[in-house]
Amino acid sequence: MSGYVTRMEEKAPQMGQGDAGSSGQRSLGNGRQSPSSPLKLFGQAKKTVNDIFKYIAEYIVDVDSFVQEICQSGCIEGIDFQDTIKGFKEKVKGIMEVLGRDHMKVVFFGRTSNGKSTVINAMLREKILPSGIGHTTNCFLQVEGGTDSQEAFLLTEDQPDEQKSIQSIKQLAHALSSVKLESNSLIRIVWPKEKCRLLKEDVVFVDSPGIDVTPDLDIWIDKFCLDADVFVLVSNAESTLMQTEKNFFHKVNERLSKPNLFILQNRWDTSVYEEDVEAVKQQHLERNLEFLVDELGVTDSKEGYERVFFVSAREALVSRLNQDKGTPTPTGTLQDGFQARLFEFANFERKFEECISKSAVKTKFEQHTQRGKKVTGDLRALMDKTFMLSLEQSKSKECERQEKADELDYKQKQLTLLTVEVKDKIKSMVEDVERKVSLALNEEIRRLSLVVDEFDQPFHPDPALLTRYKKELHEHVDNGLGRNVQNKCSAMLKSEVEVTQAEMTERLSALLPEETRQLVINSVPKRDFEIAYRLDCRSLCADFQEDIEFHFSFSITSLMQRFLGRKGARNLILGFSDTVPRPMSMTPQTPVSEQYHAPVTHDGEMVSTILTMFASLTSRTTVGSLVVGGLVAKAAGIKVIGVCLMGYLCLYLYERLTWTNKAKERAFKKQYVDYAGSKLRLIVDLTSSNCSHQVQQELTSTFARLCHHVDMSGEKLSEEIKQLDKEISQLHEVKAKAKVFRNKADWLDKELNSFTEHYLKETVL
Repeated sequence: MSGYVTRMEEKAPQMGQGDAGSSGQRSLGNGRQSPSSPLKLFGQAKKTVNDIFKYIAEYIVDVDSFVQEICQSGCIEGIDFQDTIKGFKEKVKGIMEVLGRDHMKVVFFGRTSNGKSTVINAMLREKILPSGIGHTTNCFLQVEGGTDSQEAFLLTEDQPDEQKSIQSIKQLAHALSSVKLESNSLIRIVWPKEKCRLLKEDVVFVDSPGIDVTPDLDIWIDKFCLDADVFVLVSNAESTLMQTEKNFFHKVNERLSKPNLFILQNRWDTSVYEEDVEAVKQQHLERNLEFLVDELGVTDSKEGYERVFFVSAREALVSRLNQDKGTPTPTGTLQDGFQARLFEFANFERKFEECISKSAVKTKFEQHTQRGKKVTGDLRALMDKTFMLSLEQSKSKECERQEKADELDYKQKQLTLLTVEVKDKIKSMVEDVERKVSLALNEEIRRLSLVVDEFDQPFHPDPALLTRYKKELHEHVDNGLGRNVQNKCSAMLKSEVEVTQAEMTERLSALLPEETRQLVINSVPKRDFEIAYRLDCRSLCADFQEDIEFHFSFSITSLMQRFLGRKGARNLILGFSDTVPRPMSMTPQTPVSEQYHAPVTHDGEMVSTILTMFASLTSRTTVGSLVVGGLVAKAAGIKVIGVCLMGYLCLYLYERLTWTNKAKERAFKKQYVDYAGSKLRLIVDLTSSNCSHQVQQELTSTFARLCHHVDMSGEKLSEEIKQLDKEISQLHEVKAKAKVFRNKADWLDKELNSFTEHYLKETVL
């Protein structure tokens, strides 16, 4: 360490009062000129690598279009890297956005009032940033070079497009200003490039508030440090390195791998008042090296000596301001031995420029160059794969097409045979269903009286109550007959339908590809098929009119109706014969009461003849009736006639007294059974036909769905055959394009290798 200080002191007398800057060279104070600035290397490398990545981006766009065409046409199988190419496109786009940054970034950190702003002002050779005693900088200040502007201005985060006067920086950024910005706010100071060599070479300086005034260090790191190329820790030579400063750079080191860090022991001009300056410098140097090498591990011991500098930013700023104005530095402004401190500051700038140039080229370009090589290499492999696939599949497409054509022909023939067979099966089953339902329904109609007798609702002859009674009876008969027919037929018919459906599914699914067979089987609805019989007794018996009035069974009219029939008795009583043919209506309107008695039998022909004669005589005149009565009385005798009349009267009274509600209910149900039975017999054929139609519809729909899947499979095969024809014609074109893209990937890889040889290896040297 003492040797290092001695060398600095030996060089100090050779220096003048400062260093002069020009656009490409620097004066070192003894007449020697430094070589061209190493910062120019960054601009050249940036332009070259941006051009290369522009070619890569255009290449990826062309490859993506090429692959999209292949995927849309489907002429090659195994092209499954569309997303990979899109990922390459996004990756290169991100790289180009990063490469598009037009600066090398250096960030200054340190505790409050350590002189960060003064250091930046000295390096810029202009008093741009506010500085002074105490807490001065309230937020982050970024100094960058303007493009064409000759005037400096400010840009703030809340109004990024509004240019503000450079004079307002004290109001916005000074800690003593009434305008308080957040500590993580950023003010951009756009300074004319022509006024500062460093800004002209695309260097950006970022000044920060003191790291001891806010706990939001993580926010600072995320917002301002992740893209920094060099960090400068400005420490106060009057105190040792504080834990606050160490903690901050430990956090930075965790987020960035080995950041480039310089430590400036500022205000070293106060060392003139120390008795043992060397011991103090040695102490600072050891602690700084321990922090850089042992704690952070960002450098080794040898390089660490070139990362710690003992300077006075105030003296450097004063000297350079007066030198640029061409005026001598005021007496008493600089302390004794200032030449060594000015040289140390210039030495820091030289090391800083070398470091930031190498670091920026390496950190910004080396990793992206490797990523670019990886992208071009992967793209070449993909294009080579496409080329080989086109060669291989061109030989197999014809065989595949022939196989699919044979498969399609087989399916069409089998489907034709199965269609004929299934139609015959459905026809036979429909006829069987119609027969079974007809037999079951006729049997239930014969047992209709049992169903009616099961109806046990209270009966009353009142018309209002009787209407409700008939409504409930209709519903009872409808449910009873439907339930009985369903119990006899549904289970059997359902089983037959399910067996037939399963057979059709099995036969037709055999024509489907293996990968879709189970899917089609599962897609056939597994619903419970139920036959709806739809008897609807309420509509059928809506015209039913009951006759529950008392009728003596041995009256003259009843006897006539019993032996002659209702029609014959009516003709006999009314005195005319209905012999004229009358048109028959579609719906018989004969009252129900006319259907209750059986027709006359042959055994009653004699009685019928007598009654006919008797009725004929009595219907003529009253005198005739008296004559007939006299003859009968004379023949049989008065006593016999009296006894007969008494028995006849007793029989009448018996029937009249036994004509109760129960008897009326029996008569009502008997009439209802006769009427409903006659109506239900009329719809037996219609109901059985309807049930068979339901079975036919169920089986036909199932077969149609299965045929649809087979047809879809056939259509798919036809489309695949057409697609294969199209692919075969496209394979040669794809092969030629893939070869061109493969060769272009080789050319881009060579360009990246050339960039690495020319720039990255030189920066290492």
